[in-house]
This record gives sequence, structure tokens and C-alpha cells, in this order.
Amino acid sequence: MEARAIQTAVRQSARKMRLVIDQIRGRAVPEADAILRFSKKTAAVQIRKVLKSAVANAERSAERQNERLDVDTLRVRYAVVNEGPTLKRFTMAAMGRGTPIKKRTSHVEIRVGADAVASKPVPAPKAETKAKTKAVNPAAKPRGEAKAKAEKPAKKPRRKEK
Repeated sequence: MEARAIQTAVRQSARKMRLVIDQIRGRAVPEADAILRFSKKTAAVQIRKVLKSAVANAERSAERQNERLDVDTLRVRYAVVNEGPTLKRFTMAAMGRGTPIKKRTSHVEIRVGADAVASKPVPAPKAETKAKTKAVNPAAKPRGEAKAKAEKPAKKPRRKEK
């Protein structure tokens, strides 16, 4: 099950918000919430609101479908920040000119989903395959050394010109 939340026209540039959203992409919801709570960036406040909204939407949709949902098993599946409309303003400049000011906005979208990977147990590798991969010839040289010596041509002595 997947739920999403979108916040449009957040009054902060998308470039600054992407720095924060890159930290939580793919993480578990409790871990992402902790990262956002203790982040010094202003963008973390807005992104945390969107994350909490996405989690609440997931709980609500599970409740509608009469399913059980543990919030701790949710993961941030998709998190993206796109550019929103830019507010164009002008300020006074020297000699009667006006200098443009661009007040940028952004759209934040976060999707959370249940962690399907955690419920399936991962089989342990067989002992035979480990033994095969570790068999190395001790007399053989590492590839990097042999290659480096083979690539260097012999230097020719320089002739002095008069």
C-alpha cells in the first residue's frame, strides 16, 4: 500500500529543499522524521509536515480498507521537489533603475509505502560458493602492478642540439 502527500507553492527555492529531501529518500519513516527534526535547515520544517501528512494518509487509507498498518514499517518510496511559480518583484537601484528580484517557490511530493523487503527473509549464501570465491593463487601478481609496468615505455635518451 502506498500513500502520498503534496505541498505546493512552498516559499523556498527548490535547490535548497533538494539538499534536505536527498537525505531522507529511501529511508524508514521514523529515521527520516528524526533526520528532519534535528536538521538545521529551514526546509526541513516544511518537508517534515509533508512527511507527517503522507503517513497520516497511509493510516487513513489502511483504516478504510480494514487493514492493519504499522507506521514503523513504512518507507519513503518517492520524494521529489519541483520548481513552482516564481514571484517577480523589483527593487530600486542606482540612477533610477529597477533591479529584478525572483522569489522562488517549490512543490514537495512524498510517497510512503509499506516495507515489503523486511517481511521476506533473505536466504543465507551456501558455504560451497564462499569457498570457491576465496580460492586465490598466491603466486599470481595483482593485476594493477603488472599492467602498470607493461604500459610504461622505455625512455629514450635526449639528444642535445647545437
